[in-house]
Amino acid sequence: MSYESILEDALETIRLEAESVTMLMKYIDVSFVKAVEVLHKSTGRVVVSGIGKSAIIAQKIVATFNSTGTPALYMHAADAIHGDLGMVQKDDVAIVISKSGNSPEIKVLVPFIKNFGNTVIGICGNESSFLAKQSDLFLNTTVEKEACPNNLAPTTSTTAQLVMGDCLAVCLLKLNNFSARDFARYHPGGALGKQLYLKVEDMSKLNEKPKVQLNSSLREIILEISGKRLGATAVLDDDNNIYGIVTDGDLRRMLEKHENPASLNAKDICTRNAKSIEAGALATEALTVMRTHNISQLVVTDNGAYAGILHIHDLMREGII
Repeated sequence: MSYESILEDALETIRLEAESVTMLMKYIDVSFVKAVEVLHKSTGRVVVSGIGKSAIIAQKIVATFNSTGTPALYMHAADAIHGDLGMVQKDDVAIVISKSGNSPEIKVLVPFIKNFGNTVIGICGNESSFLAKQSDLFLNTTVEKEACPNNLAPTTSTTAQLVMGDCLAVCLLKLNNFSARDFARYHPGGALGKQLYLKVEDMSKLNEKPKVQLNSSLREIILEISGKRLGATAVLDDDNNIYGIVTDGDLRRMLEKHENPASLNAKDICTRNAKSIEAGALATEALTVMRTHNISQLVVTDNGAYAGILHIHDLMREGII
């Protein structure tokens, strides 16, 4: 294949996939609304099942439901009719996914689920199929053709199924008032989770605590900033209360203003009323303060007492930014 033909085939695949998604808009109807209402009111889980490539889509939909506050589990259609039907409880709602809606496993599975008294929501690309007619609620995912040149391999059809599942998940997410904080609670191992539990002190306690006194010389200030590698130092008064902060930027501005800076001390150079944050505050709160005031360092306090410096690099290292 030539370079041009490869590009042409790839672009055609994208076009067909995009059309399959756009076509779904005309299938978002009263049945979809009822399906969302049934899922929202259910006191059980959502059991999602399928066969072949549809089974893989079912797994992804289950993962999306679980991470957005809708308890769900996956059940392979073939395994279901060989014992796994036992996972379906009386209050569960079943979603069965199929392209044709006429697979042998689907024809056996759906009647059994309905016999249990569970609601069946069918996601299918064939309005006249067994699944479409036997489901309590039918969500249409018909596509004009597959991206496969032989119109056989599930491509556009599985994309349509996936998007329909996302539509359900997003609607349920909003109905459940599922917040970013809730989402982070289900992802404690990643950066989102850290936004929920990581505190300022978890990072600042790993840093040095640069500090100078009001009468500290320029040389002492530079040595403290360089030695502690945080780009700043706190300035404390005689009672060790926070008086201000000297940053790299303060030093540069001081050099621009004074021809003889050697005679200056920390009190002359520092910025008063330094922006600060309590050690027990969340890291995300520190990030908000830094962004609001366009600064890279924050003085950390513990019940008002000086407890260290937090640098924006600390937030970057932890993935908060």
